[in-house]
Amino acid sequence: MYQQLRVAVVIPAFNEEAAVGAAVAAVPDFVDQVIVVDDASGDDTAAVAATAGETRGDADVITHAHNRGVGAAIVTGYRRALELGCDVVAVMAGDGQMDPADLPSVIGPIADGSADYVKGNRFLHPEVWRAMPPARIVGNLVLSAATRVTSGYRHVFDSQCGYTAISAAALLALDLDSVFPRYGYPNDLLSRLHVAGQRVVDVPVRPVYGPAWKSGINLGTAFHPIPWVLLRSWSSRLASEARARWRA
Repeated sequence: MYQQLRVAVVIPAFNEEAAVGAAVAAVPDFVDQVIVVDDASGDDTAAVAATAGETRGDADVITHAHNRGVGAAIVTGYRRALELGCDVVAVMAGDGQMDPADLPSVIGPIADGSADYVKGNRFLHPEVWRAMPPARIVGNLVLSAATRVTSGYRHVFDSQCGYTAISAAALLALDLDSVFPRYGYPNDLLSRLHVAGQRVVDVPVRPVYGPAWKSGINLGTAFHPIPWVLLRSWSSRLASEARARWRA
């Protein structure tokens, strides 16, 4: 537990047999439940995660029958965490590219009651300009600027950072069935959190890029589906706010 809160960590994974075992093992001991969601990997991701989970004694491994996308994998983990009665649900990557030492900082604003959703911001960390690949910096700057507009959260940045935590109450305020299931998920979720009136804050997290790191965002995802997701989330948010004003 963390400050009397039951904590779960969701680890979405796709073809991560080389890294997922270490990612599971690295989750801090104060976490009550680790939930690995294997998104129909073609390798031994599920088996490796299960072995690591047996060593910890607090891990579930859920396998999708077919590949549904990283957003859908995270939503599956969220649903399982709610079933288990967890108060806070964090997300850490299956490739081990998130520093476990940052987890208390990510959970902290929820524990102290100052936030409903917390997202890591690597641009608040002094190592970002050295550690993050230049192309990744440019892509993140562009997408973060666009997401500030479409989500309504003008104070948040590094929209593509997947190191997050959310309260159970905030999860229950969302329609998880309608969250975008693939790349573009974090951009869509921020807009939905804004419509639901949830408090979102950024915290510094260390940027971690190992020698085998490979981004899931490329020219294909830069032109589709992310721009479409941004446009959809923006229009949906504006429509929801207009309806709220009309009812008032």
